[in-house]
Amino acid sequence: MDYAPILNKILLKFTDSFQEHRQDISAIRLGQDNYLWLGSDETSTIERLSFVDGQTYSNHKHFNVTDFISLPAPAEEEIDIEGLAYNDYYLWFVGSHSWKRKKPKPDKTDEKNINRLTKLKTEPNRYLIGRIPLIDGELVKCSPHPDKPGIELTAAKLEVTSRGNLLMDALVNDDHLGAFVQATIPGKENGFDIEGLAVYNDRIFLGLRGPVLRGWAVMLEIELEANGTDLLKLKAGQYKKYFINLNGLGIRDLCLQGEDLLILAGPTMDLDGPVRVYRLEKLALLQTNQLHKPTQILEIPYGNGDEHAEGMTIFTDTETPSILVVYDSPASERLPGVSDVIADVFKL
Repeated sequence: MDYAPILNKILLKFTDSFQEHRQDISAIRLGQDNYLWLGSDETSTIERLSFVDGQTYSNHKHFNVTDFISLPAPAEEEIDIEGLAYNDYYLWFVGSHSWKRKKPKPDKTDEKNINRLTKLKTEPNRYLIGRIPLIDGELVKCSPHPDKPGIELTAAKLEVTSRGNLLMDALVNDDHLGAFVQATIPGKENGFDIEGLAVYNDRIFLGLRGPVLRGWAVMLEIELEANGTDLLKLKAGQYKKYFINLNGLGIRDLCLQGEDLLILAGPTMDLDGPVRVYRLEKLALLQTNQLHKPTQILEIPYGNGDEHAEGMTIFTDTETPSILVVYDSPASERLPGVSDVIADVFKL
């Protein structure tokens, strides 16, 4: 399949304070009123841009997650937000739930760099699955539901535990994923790593970049319910698993298009490509205990050491059904000005 042609380019204009993070955008979702919501894998904040015209989003506003949800670690430690989703007046977000290894640096000796490769760590904030009420373009801690009298919308997170959260506790003895949850394998080395999020009614879908099992990617489904005023627990303590044939690739993002689920797929390891978009039809009818083979619909361009498609969202500012894609490690020509970045629109 040839690379998908770029239908349009969209300029994302951030404030100067976001300059060091414009190359780390890892999640994107177009919400109501044409607000664009974004997350970085290096911060504990959520960013909002407003529609200006057919080629520009601007008026950048920061939202500190800690203003709405208590974090298990200081706000200076990243959440590593890898997925955003909007459903029923909630903006949902998910951290990577992953370990990471220090990288070699060009200014250090071989001996020091080899030693750096022994350094592994994870951070408590990475194990967040949370929701924040989104009302009239603003994130709020709580609010009456605009359409359902008597229902209160509240910011909340999946309950934190010593292993990370209740989901990690549930997965620790899983036949397929338990060994990866127990191990300290970094996400970019086929370790456990959540990078996609979609919410369909009460069903929350989590796409795993890793592990990929003999070429099969994994997607989890959970349902959450209140466990106090600001905590959530797994409904019935359960989760579901889906095994998806992405030709050896892992899941880099998820988004809904009507009744279908779009999957952005890319390498689970630290590689440039390939990068593809798949369509999994009729999400509501998805069955467990089956091997799923979605249809590939797009081949996304990628670079040499850069231009790694990291997030996508349905893009409605066009007559043609399309997606807006943002990149990790964007090429220099994608970085105009001090703090701006260019995203691509692809026809579906």
